Amino acid sequence: MALLEVLAARGDRPARLRELSEELGVPRSSMYALLQTLVEHGWVRTDTTGALYGIGIRALLTGTTYLDSDKRVRLIRPYLDEASDALGETIHLARLDGADVVYLATRESHEYLRTISRVGRRVPAHVGALGKALLAERPDDELPLPEDPLPTYTPNTLTTRSSLLADLAEVRERGYSIDHEETVTGITGFGFALRYGPPATDAISCSVPTSRLTDEHEQRIVAVMRGVRAKIESLLPLPSRDVDWREPHP
Repeated sequence: MALLEVLAARGDRPARLRELSEELGVPRSSMYALLQTLVEHGWVRTDTTGALYGIGIRALLTGTTYLDSDKRVRLIRPYLDEASDALGETIHLARLDGADVVYLATRESHEYLRTISRVGRRVPAHVGALGKALLAERPDDELPLPEDPLPTYTPNTLTTRSSLLADLAEVRERGYSIDHEETVTGITGFGFALRYGPPATDAISCSVPTSRLTDEHEQRIVAVMRGVRAKIESLLPLPSRDVDWREPHP
């Protein structure tokens, strides 16, 4: 499992046997045998020389099964379409996983593309609108944060616990979070926690290029997203006959 997570975290950067052996502290002979087994079963792929390794297609099949089997995601998807049609902007659904948020669904704007928001991408929770909306649902002394300085994505990213806590206080008072170009330069985001189970683990957001964000458009985004959130929350939690999965908290 640790090997698969290492390969997944590398994205499009394949790894060599030596790198994997050193990172996981496993002898090369044992790592080679493990890699060959995973390659045989499709969890890992290798290049034509057999020297480079990356995540395999079986991981994709497992990941899509997670999304397909999650009734919350299936119920929420049509409302992402509704928000996208109403606003013409990029709409996201994400879930808190430890100190990160994981994108579960995205409806891209036709005006621009955000490569950081693809399904399955992990982003530190303190960085953007989705994560801050979910962190604000928790007491300050229970936030899953690393030590200062916090990871930086842009010059606007909040990199200290104190600055983040001040921002979360505003989120709680306002009722939604704002990403002031903290994840991607030139993009402003608005995040809304879905409160169908305390504490909230899922959130939706709307992202818009800062260059065309007017006060009027911001007010419309907030109004539409609040309405969509209310509709989603009216459908959840799930009826008792349905499985209500409890997510792990690493």
